Amino acid sequence: MELAVAKRIEGIQEYYFSKKLREVEVMNQDEPKVLNLGIGSPDLMPPPGAIEGLAKAAANDKNHGYQSYKGIPALRKGFADFYKQNYGVDLNADKEILPLIGSKEGIVHISMTYINEGDKVLIPNPGYPAYGAATKLAGGISLPYDLEEQNGWLPDLKKLADQDLSKVKIMWVNFPNMPTGADAPDSFLEELIAFGKEHQILICNDNPYSFILNSKPKSLLSVPGAMEVALELNSLSKSHNMAGWRMGMVAAAEIHIQNILRFKTNMDSGMFLPIQFAAVEALKSNKSWFESLNTIYKERRQLVWQILDTLECTYSKDQTGMFVWAKVPEKVEDVETFVDRILHEGRVFITPGFIFGSNGTRFIRISLCNKVEVLEEALRRIKNLK
Repeated sequence: MELAVAKRIEGIQEYYFSKKLREVEVMNQDEPKVLNLGIGSPDLMPPPGAIEGLAKAAANDKNHGYQSYKGIPALRKGFADFYKQNYGVDLNADKEILPLIGSKEGIVHISMTYINEGDKVLIPNPGYPAYGAATKLAGGISLPYDLEEQNGWLPDLKKLADQDLSKVKIMWVNFPNMPTGADAPDSFLEELIAFGKEHQILICNDNPYSFILNSKPKSLLSVPGAMEVALELNSLSKSHNMAGWRMGMVAAAEIHIQNILRFKTNMDSGMFLPIQFAAVEALKSNKSWFESLNTIYKERRQLVWQILDTLECTYSKDQTGMFVWAKVPEKVEDVETFVDRILHEGRVFITPGFIFGSNGTRFIRISLCNKVEVLEEALRRIKNLK
């Protein structure tokens, strides 16, 4: 039986990586296997305390039932302590924090909570495709705003203010930024909060990359007055190597937490309790643990830079996060053809920038989530293409 899909998913395509990884899976039936430099899925271990906490809690027969929609108090307190220690932000653990089954879930929850049919949402270009998809699912209209290299990949707030923003309810931002690796100075974050207040727009910061190759982790909520007009998503996926554990959170004023909870409670039944206990332990990780991870990422980044040099790409060495964003040489006429040649002839998968929006058309992105020996082999294969 054929059944028409709901209008809300018309025009929403399957996620690029979902389709491309099926292609890679077919290719991997033959040798040599494809080296995947596209996905930001950490290959390093989570903090030891998280593993131990999970195993101990999972062995308790009382820990396998349904759980609170708001997470256990110890987890909310763990997030509050983490924000205080690392960002200097004071949060009320009971009223201003809501654990999530991954922060990607939060993007949909926030959109479904606040966006009505015809409402408009400011979406970064280039930016994470989930922002636009969640907006459409909620019935909203995406208004892409430019992130451009000549402006340090920061939005031009003065240019935005000249537009009709009367129907805009949400602005998605993501600093440190993915895919560009740009960080936002404190002065810009202050301007961003002032912009949200002036135009009565909810500023939603997606903040999973603040600890990766970044000497000064920061939160948008550290800006004075931010809680009046902003909320922030965060995650243990990248910072603590727990992508598959699906552990995230949203921090916001109590009214936003209560509103999002109204939607969330109709979508899931809470997180597996042992994972919550494990997350409590992970959140206790100290500065030296993060420094040890960044030592590894720095070594890997050196090899990624060599790969990009071989491909004659240009890039900034001031990027943060677990990717390197690079511009392809002028002689490349079509980036999709460029990356497909690397995939099919070199058997190395690299992400094309166009999947993040039109301002990414001339760019590619390489992940740091591969061991040195994998990156060395990728470099060897790409050199053989020349």
